[in-house]
Amino acid sequence: MVNSSQPQPVEATPNAPASARPSVRPGIRPGIRPGIRPGLVLAILSTAAFMASLDLFIVNVAFDDIGHDFSSASLSDLSWILNGYAITYAALLVPLGRLADRYGRKAGFLLGVGLFTVASAACAASGGLWLLVFFRVLQAAGAALLTPTSLGLLLSATPAERRARAVRIWAAAGALAAAAGPVVGGLLVSASWRWVFLVNIPIGIAALIATVRFVPDSRDANRGPIPDLTGALLLVVAIGSLALGLVKAPSWGWLSGGFIAAMAVAAIGLALFWVRSLHHPAPVVEPALLKVRAFAWSNVTALLFSIGFAASLLSNILWMQQVWHYSALRTGLAVAPGPLMVPIFAAVGQRLAGRVSVGRLAAAGCLLFGVGAVLVLTRVGPTPNYAGEILPGWIVGGIGVGLALPTILSAATIDLPAARAATGSAVVNMSRQVGTVLGVSILVALLGTPNGYLQAHTAFQRVWWAIAISAWIAAVTAAGMTPRGAAVDSAANPAAPLAAPQQGTSASGERSAMLR
Repeated sequence: MVNSSQPQPVEATPNAPASARPSVRPGIRPGIRPGIRPGLVLAILSTAAFMASLDLFIVNVAFDDIGHDFSSASLSDLSWILNGYAITYAALLVPLGRLADRYGRKAGFLLGVGLFTVASAACAASGGLWLLVFFRVLQAAGAALLTPTSLGLLLSATPAERRARAVRIWAAAGALAAAAGPVVGGLLVSASWRWVFLVNIPIGIAALIATVRFVPDSRDANRGPIPDLTGALLLVVAIGSLALGLVKAPSWGWLSGGFIAAMAVAAIGLALFWVRSLHHPAPVVEPALLKVRAFAWSNVTALLFSIGFAASLLSNILWMQQVWHYSALRTGLAVAPGPLMVPIFAAVGQRLAGRVSVGRLAAAGCLLFGVGAVLVLTRVGPTPNYAGEILPGWIVGGIGVGLALPTILSAATIDLPAARAATGSAVVNMSRQVGTVLGVSILVALLGTPNGYLQAHTAFQRVWWAIAISAWIAAVTAAGMTPRGAAVDSAANPAAPLAAPQQGTSASGERSAMLR
């Protein structure tokens, strides 16, 4: 006998009379059942999203200190701390989200948070670099599961008229993590780099306990086919081989057998991935979605922009720590102003969106981001002068991110059918992660192993030029992003469609482009 006082999985009842059916999407509750507290659910799920988003910035700040502990490791080896995470997250975000939609989002969220928390503890205890990389991969798998499920659970626990506000708060948790991450990372690394992973443990445990007690379950009523996990594995192999070839090219040689073999494996893996996508009933990337012009160009732009973003974040941190010899805390404080610009100019972009096309708005942000990189490369010198040499370019770059990134993410899914919005938003975030891998790998390839300040300065200038060029190419591709089937101002407010759900689709169809 079911205990009615406990939250039960939400499912549609297709055999009920039409008059008795709720006028909301199957899998989404029409109202608040007794005992459900949407505000508390929002706080719990936003905390988990904050934890996952915080990881990116604090690990970047800890990168140099980790390298000191594993002194025998090269920069190319250390890059897998970041790349292993990003590759795994990119490949698993779509299939794990679909599995959770099928079997239950609450169980998926608990598994994701639990895996992320345990893997964080294991990262902190790692005694070797490759053991740390392995646990980072597990950590990424947990993040790839907790991210889409947290948003799906939030939508199912929130009444329709409050969903838009709830999603904006959930997304703001990621922005807050970006702003606080560098400083928090600097403080933690001042004690030990292991604390950047240990900090996740109490947050994760609290989230697990609170979720079991207060968050109701939900799942899609109509179960689709099993997602393409083999395709996800092929994507991991392909992008991993591409990254391996790039980071090892300086030592192997650009025409070496190892580099050519890595590129061949990457090409074959991507070809097989695409073949599976054409024939699998639930592929990682649905080929039909790429026929939608705005979606296709948004993915290209997201990938190119993320190459520059990832390389910019890490290159500035490495310059300050390795050339200017800043401490982790001082580096974190120096990085913080850039991310602080993002929410401010995201709001500015939303106001401009009624008068400027999405493509032009994103292009302007990409152009500014590239200009920021050029300002840095033309100013930096051997003597630390943060306010005069890095801060101006970092601020301009942060403004560019605020204008470009939210616009890219929100515009991607506007022309997609409502039932494909969740998959589309996950795919564009997958493109961001692939761009992150390429950005870190290109940075490693261009930096090489310089000796002395002059070689280091020349190597970093190559990196900053690559960042600018990537951003400016993204500005060109952004022209194709402007949606044809929706008003421009909707693109600047991706949560808006959530306020009026349509009947006949599932909770997964409501997940917006705010996926992190």
